[in-house]
Amino acid sequence: MRHATSSSKVSTALAGVALSLSLSGAAFAQSRPDTENGRYALSTTADGVLRLDTRTGTVSTCNNNSGAGWACYAIPDERAALDAEIGRLQVENEKLKAELAQRDSPVTGKTDEALPKSDSLKQGEPKVAEGGRKVEIPLPSDQDMDRMMSFLERAWRRLVEMANRMQRDTSGKI
Repeated sequence: MRHATSSSKVSTALAGVALSLSLSGAAFAQSRPDTENGRYALSTTADGVLRLDTRTGTVSTCNNNSGAGWACYAIPDERAALDAEIGRLQVENEKLKAELAQRDSPVTGKTDEALPKSDSLKQGEPKVAEGGRKVEIPLPSDQDMDRMMSFLERAWRRLVEMANRMQRDTSGKI
């Protein structure tokens, strides 16, 4: 019996030691700052400390300027602004697609009839000669040629008059 009693005392003592070690380990883990387990990465700056939260990706600036202790302020995240803008543009894009689909609906009263042959705006097709290898282009009419010649004559006269004026202006100054 004695042997059984000392054995139970040893096992009770071992259980107590194990319990106290586990409790002290939990208390030690809770008392450690978050920087020791890798949650925050800190970098010193001229004004204080730059803190990166490795779990959320939030960046903060921390300083002791207020006199009441250290204070950390989150830096605005451009990614959130970009995600919001992308979402807004996607909604606008869907709205415009729906509007465009509504405009493309078939129009009532439209006829599929061919244009009359006496349509003055319709140009004649260029003629194909020699088995489809050459395209014949219609030549300008006499009226078109007269208009072009009168334009060129007026332009030539103006050019000659301008050259004469330039010659008179420079000959008087030299």
